[in-house]
Amino acid sequence: MIKKQTSGTINAQPRLHQHAGELQHYGTVTHQLPLELEEPVRLEMTEQLNTLLADTITLRDSYKKSHWQVSGPTFYQLHLLYDKHHGEQDALVDAIAERIQLLGGVSLAMAADVAETTQIERPPRGREEVPVQLSRLLDAHKVIIGECRTLARRATALGDDGTNDLVVSQVLRTSELQAWFLSEHLVNVPLVMAKEPTATSDAA
Repeated sequence: MIKKQTSGTINAQPRLHQHAGELQHYGTVTHQLPLELEEPVRLEMTEQLNTLLADTITLRDSYKKSHWQVSGPTFYQLHLLYDKHHGEQDALVDAIAERIQLLGGVSLAMAADVAETTQIERPPRGREEVPVQLSRLLDAHKVIIGECRTLARRATALGDDGTNDLVVSQVLRTSELQAWFLSEHLVNVPLVMAKEPTATSDAA
């Protein structure tokens, strides 16, 4: 029989089913941090970073969905590529969330909150053809790339060099590179025999 724990004693019994109020409400920032960034700046940056976080989580999960569901002659190549890109996006998710916390904010974390926040179109539950997968992923990258450019310029204007560096050197450049890899798979070229040159192309 486990004895009731008294004040000041140690007991191996886990304290289960605990509840308490939130330590910090979403959409707020802690007041005093040695960052040389005023509270209004940190509020704006954490809000925009949370939108970018939601979109990056959605893109990351879209890569995993495509990794699981891809089919066809390019299965092996795309199965590996999608998983590689998923891992890179997962690292970005962590970096963005940590930046939000570093600025004194609260990062989004749960799927329902992400779904309410993301600007990326939700895919169907079922499998899609490879060209549709690729197009859907490219559309998601377009959203994030545009978002990064806007956020980077705003961060610079507000003097938040750390956010600018994260957004440009990590999120933007990764997204640009991944978009390039995806788009090359949508080039319509012959697989076995090259097309014969035409008179027009010879003259050119």
